[in-house]
Amino acid sequence: MVTSRIARRTLLRNAAALPIGVSLAPAVVGRARAATTRLRLSSSQANDPKYANGRVYYDNLVKNLEANGLQKDITIQFFPDNQLGQEIDVANSVKLGVIDLMVTGTSIWANLVPTFGVLDLGYLFQSFPQQTKALDAGAARPLEEMLLKGANARVIGWAYNFGARSVLCKSPVEKPEDLAGKKIRTLPNPVITEVLRLMGAAATPLAFGEVYTALQAGVLDGLEHDPPTILASKFYETAKYYCLTEHIFSPLGLFLSGATYKRMDPKLRDGFLDAANKATVEARAHGLAVASEALDVLRSKGVTVVSTDKEKFRQRVAPQTDNFLKTHPEAKPIVDVIRSTSA
Repeated sequence: MVTSRIARRTLLRNAAALPIGVSLAPAVVGRARAATTRLRLSSSQANDPKYANGRVYYDNLVKNLEANGLQKDITIQFFPDNQLGQEIDVANSVKLGVIDLMVTGTSIWANLVPTFGVLDLGYLFQSFPQQTKALDAGAARPLEEMLLKGANARVIGWAYNFGARSVLCKSPVEKPEDLAGKKIRTLPNPVITEVLRLMGAAATPLAFGEVYTALQAGVLDGLEHDPPTILASKFYETAKYYCLTEHIFSPLGLFLSGATYKRMDPKLRDGFLDAANKATVEARAHGLAVASEALDVLRSKGVTVVSTDKEKFRQRVAPQTDNFLKTHPEAKPIVDVIRSTSA
C-alpha cells in the first residue's frame, strides 16, 4: 500500500478555497468524516446570558443542536456587542452570505425591504401573544417571501423582543407634551423614527453601538427600547426615568443568509432548522419572563418607572398606519390579519 503525504502548504491552500461557512475536517485514520459546517452568528446586544436576546437565542440554539446530535457537524461562533459591525452592515453581510446568522429585531430589515416596516407601526400589536397568533394566522408568510426576494435572507424563527419598547429618558415622560424637544434615539428605521416623532419627540436615528456615549455626552436625552436591553446595556447609568409608553411590540427574529441555507447539506439543514424552531419557542418564554423582572432590577438601580397616558400617545400615532398603507398597499393584508387577531 502506498501512503501519500500532503504538504501543509497544500492543505492550507485547499482550506482557503472552501466556501465561507465550511471548513476542512481534520484528517482521520480510516473512513473520512464530512466537513464541519461553521456558522457565524451576530448580535448587537451585550453578551448577557439572561437579559440579552442574542445570547439567550444562541445558548438555546447550541443546546438544541446537541440534542439533535449535530454538535460535531454544525458549530456556531457567537459575536455579540456589534463585533461584526453595526446592525445595518451585518444585515447587508447576511444578504451577501458573508455572515451566516443574525439575531435582531425585525426593524433593521426595513432598510432593505421597506414593507417589513409594517411590524414597527406604532400601537399595531396589543401584546406578544397576539403577535404570535397573527403571524401564525398568515401575516408571516408574505413577509418571509419579501425578505427572501429582496434581501436573500430567511426568517427561521419568529420570537419576541424582551418586552415592549418604551422610553428611557433623563426626565419623566407621562404625555406627548413631555417629549417635546427631547432627542430620543430610535433605530435607523424610518417607521420607528416616525412613531417617536408622532409621539412628540425629536426622533434621532443612531446605531445601537453609539447610544451609551451619546447619552453620556448629552447628545441624546433618551432612547426607546425594552427593559432587559436597557439593563444589559447599562443605559440606566445615563438616564433615570423609564416611561411605559409601550408603543411597539416588535418581533425578534433569527435570520439566516439565503446563501448559507443553499450550501448547507440538506440532511444537516433539517436538524438545524428544527433546533432553531425549538430555540425560538424557548426565547419567547424567556422574553416574557424576564421583561417584568428587568423592570424590578432597574428600580433597584435607581430608575423611576413612570406610568403614561398611553391613549394620548396612541391617538397621536394613529394616522401612521393609514399613511403607511397608502405608500405600501401590499401590506394591507398583513395589517388586516393583525387587526383581526385578538390579544
